[in-house]
Amino acid sequence: MSSDGEEEEEEYLFKVVIIGDSAVGKSNLLSRYARNEFNLHSKATIGVEFQTQTLDIDGKEVKAQIWDTAGQERFRAVTSAYYRGAVGALVVYDISRRSTFDSVPRWLHELDTHSDTTVARMLVGNKCDLANIREVSVEDGRSLAEAEGLFFIETSALDSTNVKAAFEIVIKEIYNNVSRKVLNSDSYKAELSLNRVSITGNGTDESKQTTKKFSCC
Repeated sequence: MSSDGEEEEEEYLFKVVIIGDSAVGKSNLLSRYARNEFNLHSKATIGVEFQTQTLDIDGKEVKAQIWDTAGQERFRAVTSAYYRGAVGALVVYDISRRSTFDSVPRWLHELDTHSDTTVARMLVGNKCDLANIREVSVEDGRSLAEAEGLFFIETSALDSTNVKAAFEIVIKEIYNNVSRKVLNSDSYKAELSLNRVSITGNGTDESKQTTKKFSCC
């Protein structure tokens, strides 16, 4: 639809997965970000569902296809295929349940095993509204994130704290990673296409936070 002499517009479509133990709030994080909704009585996700969100970054239209991957062990075999093609991941734990934090290394290993390319990764300590029954300190979360080379943020899907920032920092980092590589590399575009992430996009920057560490309180 562009006129003669105009460059063909590009579209950026990035796959992002949300992983972590069951009941850490993955589905509510996604519903809060995508629809500004929260369901106090949400049940465990069966299988996988996704939402697509569009951001304007640096004059480009960037679409993120965000997959909610079930955390229950009996569904892991079903969901492992959905890591493929992911270029971003939110690894979520519940700050009020230490066991979910202790599971993070296993989720990171699974992500590394099944992903095909460089993945922008964010460690998310969810339910920071439950600070009165906190079992994982901000310092513990930050230390693990630094050790693993992750972004770190604490969120509350219940009251919306840092939810938008968590997703958009990851999406902006993916865009930056791709932009740096695509600038001089047509072969990287081909690699992303093979991974079911197409670069084919236009838009203004809504995601301005790029700091690595955030906490809610």
